[in-house]
Amino acid sequence: QVQLVESGGGLVQPGGSLRLSCAASGFTFSRYAMSWYRRSPGTERELVTKITATGAITDYVDSLKGRFTISRDNGKNTVYLQMNSLEPEDTAVYYCHAFRLGFEAIWGQGAQVTVSS
Repeated sequence: QVQLVESGGGLVQPGGSLRLSCAASGFTFSRYAMSWYRRSPGTERELVTKITATGAITDYVDSLKGRFTISRDNGKNTVYLQMNSLEPEDTAVYYCHAFRLGFEAIWGQGAQVTVSS
């Protein structure tokens, strides 16, 4: 079965940190570019950051630069999102995404992150 399973979400106070994990199975993880998206209530889904199969990183949200970092461990078939200095505006469902040219894209089920006092 081809799947991505996110974990590590939850409730955190402003200024706190969380690390999301996305465990891949059923496909050749090391050949896929991996991304994190997020969606807040009443908004469209937003691309946050991407890491290619060769390790090149692109960040897409200026307000997150220096706070959010994507990484991958091919030996564990896992991609991570380290989130620091969290703000209430970061509250969203965060989705893991896998892409390879010529293959169907894969989505995780989403992980809820709530930043609140």
